[in-house]
Amino acid sequence: MRIATITNWAYGATVCLTLASGIIMILASNADNAERQAVAQRQQFDQITEDIEADAWMLSDLARLFVIKKDPAILNEYRQKEGTLKNIEVHLQKLDDTGATDEELSLLSEGLKIVDALQDEQQAALASVARGEEQQAVDLLYGSAYELELERAQREIDRFRQILDKRVITDVQVATKTSKTLRTASEVMVGLTALLFLFVLGFILKRRVLRPVVRLSDVVHRLASQDYAVETPNFNQIDEIGDMAQAIHIFRENGLARQRLEKERDADWAIRELLARMTQRLQGCESFDDVLNVATLFAPNIAPGLSGRLYILDRAPARMRCVAEWLDPHGASTPFDPEDCWAIRRGQSHPPVNGEPDVVCYHLPESVAHQALCIPLIAQGEAIGLLSIQNILPENAPSRAYLELMAEALGLALANQRLRHELQEKALYDPLTGLRNRHHLDDMLRAQISLAQRTSTPLSCLMIDIDHFKKINDKYGHEAGDAVIKRVASIIQRTTGDEGKAFRYGGEEFLVLLAGMDDEAAYERASQIYSEVKMSTVRSGISEIATVDVSIGIATFPQHVQSDSLIRAADVALYRAKELGRARIVSFGMLGEG
Repeated sequence: MRIATITNWAYGATVCLTLASGIIMILASNADNAERQAVAQRQQFDQITEDIEADAWMLSDLARLFVIKKDPAILNEYRQKEGTLKNIEVHLQKLDDTGATDEELSLLSEGLKIVDALQDEQQAALASVARGEEQQAVDLLYGSAYELELERAQREIDRFRQILDKRVITDVQVATKTSKTLRTASEVMVGLTALLFLFVLGFILKRRVLRPVVRLSDVVHRLASQDYAVETPNFNQIDEIGDMAQAIHIFRENGLARQRLEKERDADWAIRELLARMTQRLQGCESFDDVLNVATLFAPNIAPGLSGRLYILDRAPARMRCVAEWLDPHGASTPFDPEDCWAIRRGQSHPPVNGEPDVVCYHLPESVAHQALCIPLIAQGEAIGLLSIQNILPENAPSRAYLELMAEALGLALANQRLRHELQEKALYDPLTGLRNRHHLDDMLRAQISLAQRTSTPLSCLMIDIDHFKKINDKYGHEAGDAVIKRVASIIQRTTGDEGKAFRYGGEEFLVLLAGMDDEAAYERASQIYSEVKMSTVRSGISEIATVDVSIGIATFPQHVQSDSLIRAADVALYRAKELGRARIVSFGMLGEG
């Protein structure tokens, strides 16, 4: 049982005993009052009976005296006293009102009836005197019968007094005994109340003061050592102990809040360090794959427990394409229209920070649409991608600012890679044909020669030149010339496929490296290119350009030349084809035969 419950029960018992003692003392006082009332009632009854007895005897004496003296004054006095005993019910009502019992009233009633009978005889005697029959009146009032009636009335009144005295004595004894009993009980209860009060006082001093103080002291020492895991005692009483407990509880809550803030600060710094490290790694990325690897590595640590996807914007056609995902996000990673994302539309993260009801992005599954955040990747005012985060709940939601910083860093990295790719395309690829240019040829040639040397496989080189290209330009214009170049380049690219590398070597010259092909296989591939070019039709506006021919020179390593003269040998073979009249294929191996 709790200490507070025990104390409350003790307080309640003390109060109950105190109230009971007070009630018993009131009852004892009432018993004393009953004793006093009994004595007072006895005095009232004595007074009434004495009045009745005195009036009865006085009327009898006045009647006798008038019969002897016949004095009218005596008769007048008799008439005045006669009214006091005229109505027996009046005397009986007085006694009934003062608490007389039925037996007592019956005795007194009998006595009063005798007094009334005597009064009737007195009236008869007075009437006889009035008629002049004095002797008859004397005989009536002084006879033995009249005396006997007087004595009988006296006996009835005396019996009434005896019964009354006996009852009063009994009532007084009962009241006295009751008063003593109640006073004794009151004294016992007062003693019990005092003992219980002392017990409660000692209990409070020991349990409610000493023990709480010792416990609070231990808690204070642990809190002073920054051990905020200690549970503070729950003392809810409204006193100094309760105030101390409340103050210690507040101190502990402040300490826990401070620890929580410190943990949040440490977590905040950890996320900042991760963001800084991710930004550094992104700056060192040399390809889109590097950026995607960094994103999938750092995103789950910057936003723990949150799944997500990274999209980039493909320009033709305009589609958002998923390039990376982590922690198994919901829904399929199929491409979608940029207009299906409100973040792309608004150019800001969606939904807004305030969390009020808002439209959801159409590309998200309905099950997670209200627990997702879309952040556009903006570079130079243009959306180039999207960071979509899912499973954002109140208990695991990171700061939106960090997610936006991560998106900003990824956006800049992707923009840098896109710019780098575009610059690389411009530096290594011919803008007109889409083929690799001579800047790319040097690195590719070294790599192909090195591979051929390691694997002991052949490497062939085709040098291709469009015949009479200057005449085409002069006759049809430069746009027609460009169309011819693009047509020939597309045939070379399609025919070469994945088995070779095609380059635009000069104005109307092209070069093809065929890894793993000897002179015979290279000649077959050159023949295919020659035939398709010859059979193709090129139009410039509404005019059809005459048949286009090409001359092709072939050289093979290590069959014909060494590694450092492969291109030169192919160029020599091409020069020989032109000397022989163009529109033909010449292999470097055929030069020795001619």
